[in-house]
Amino acid sequence: MKKPHQKAIFQTPSGKYDGLIGGIAQLLETARHNAARTVNALMTATYWEIGRRIVEFEQRGAERAEYGEELLGKLSTDLRARFGRGFSRFNLGRFRAFYLAFPDKEIRATLSLESPGEKRATLSLKSRETVPTLDRLAVAFPLPWSHYVRLLTIKNELARAFYHREALRGGWSVRQLDRQIASQFYERTAASRNKDAMLRKGAVASAEDSISADEEVRDPLVLEFLGLKDEYSETDLEEALLRHLENFLLELGGDFAFIGRQRRLRIGSEWYRVDLVFFHRKLRCLVVIDLKVGKFTHADAGQMHLYLNYAREHWTQADENPPVGLILCAEKDDAIAKYALEGLPNKVLAREYKLALPNEKRLAAEIEKTRELLERRSSK
Repeated sequence: MKKPHQKAIFQTPSGKYDGLIGGIAQLLETARHNAARTVNALMTATYWEIGRRIVEFEQRGAERAEYGEELLGKLSTDLRARFGRGFSRFNLGRFRAFYLAFPDKEIRATLSLESPGEKRATLSLKSRETVPTLDRLAVAFPLPWSHYVRLLTIKNELARAFYHREALRGGWSVRQLDRQIASQFYERTAASRNKDAMLRKGAVASAEDSISADEEVRDPLVLEFLGLKDEYSETDLEEALLRHLENFLLELGGDFAFIGRQRRLRIGSEWYRVDLVFFHRKLRCLVVIDLKVGKFTHADAGQMHLYLNYAREHWTQADENPPVGLILCAEKDDAIAKYALEGLPNKVLAREYKLALPNEKRLAAEIEKTRELLERRSSK
């Protein structure tokens, strides 16, 4: 009687299969990193070019400040209808700011250095009509788009140039760049007597700074650019959180009265937007709310105090108390809510504010709740 056929067990010489699978895994990781970098470079070049076209169109149009906002609104509506999300008025404003921070002359100079043998007509600074192709333009943007987004939050041009240069020199991930900015690496280096030692120390990456190939490929900014759907985008999360928090505060009782959403304010030559503004009837003060999809930084606190100073001068009535700020940070697994009360004239009023306003832990719980609801909805 024949024995039933048994499937042969795959066996390889000791250690050889480990070498094979390890080599293939490394190959795939490298390929995915390279693919993400290629997409990122083209995406960044595209956004810069969009910003250039917006600025040049504006320069040929009206000189009123409102004109630019009207243009961004119309562009946003039309582009979102054709290409979906990713072209909000805020994002288009970011593209415009990106071009202004890295102007045409500077980028063309970079391209001239990269390829000195290229025809001068292509890179002529005199001919603004001749624009390099996106492939050529991508060479001028060696950092991923997420890096430039973070760099744009730095108002000091010297600091921005420093972080840009060091991120390139040290090959910083966006997490390392974010950590260095949050720790005021530029200011600390400028004040140090041994700047070389500071720069060498700053170039060393921490374990949490590394980003896997999968994270690079699945970056919401990249997926959004390619028209692919991830679990949810940063814009989806912001919209869902703002809607939920608006309803949550109004449902707490009659103390909160809604004033506005995405309220604009101008400080110097810069335009800003406050996410939500409420009036607290019992405290008789404005509550200015700023939402950040990410972790809390010192810069967030500084920006909130800027908003409060403006609100105190321009939005507060004579019989009202000073405004209070609420910063909400919605970093995954670490939601934070912080009140800015330092500007109040006395401790008694600060104590009264703390008793009347919602508990910070409760607000943080609401942020987590909204994120979980969004995740469940998108996974269906």
